[in-house]
Amino acid sequence: MGINSYIDHTVLKPTTTLQDVEQLCREAIKYQFAAVCVPPLFVKKVTALVAGSGVKVATVIGFPFGYSAIEAKVAETVLAIVDGADELDLVINISAIKNKDWQFLASEINAILPIVRNKNKVIKIIIESGILTDEEIITCCDLYGAAGVDFMKTSTGYAATGATVEAVALMRKHLADAVQIKASGGIKNYTFAKALIEAGSTRLGCSSSIQIVEEAAQQQ
Repeated sequence: MGINSYIDHTVLKPTTTLQDVEQLCREAIKYQFAAVCVPPLFVKKVTALVAGSGVKVATVIGFPFGYSAIEAKVAETVLAIVDGADELDLVINISAIKNKDWQFLASEINAILPIVRNKNKVIKIIIESGILTDEEIITCCDLYGAAGVDFMKTSTGYAATGATVEAVALMRKHLADAVQIKASGGIKNYTFAKALIEAGSTRLGCSSSIQIVEEAAQQQ
């Protein structure tokens, strides 16, 4: 399996333009990346741009800090699905983790997951591993693994520390086999991407996707 099939080709900067998104889609179709991940504003447009290409449309919910109200995240989720998103990358409430309010986090996922399941969409839970303790990461794995989410995702890319091999390995150790891992945040080269896959990632969120694919081709 080529590394292109692991990659969510991503643009999530606050200054993202329509031209950025159109370029992203052209590249994703050319290189047959797994998905494009774009801000919610562009989901409807992107759904049309990649139609029939096999490239999935992903967007973000509660991005990047995760502390919007549950009701707001529910509304974002519904709108993203209506607009055509296949995959939803949800930033959970990091403040709730730090407050050890696991009941709040259970309520949050229990409000959103049925909507996603009802429409046969994919949900990825972003935990921001770079600012969590190992114990907090393990508790997240227990909670979201039991809930039956599709993916746990390391990072938004907005914390000081993004994906690490150690965090991916820790998540893989404590998640059921059915729950996949998406590594994201700071993946700039093929060597690091390969290490994250070897640690257990089955999806990579990247903006340096083409460089990674080209480096992979050179090394192989």
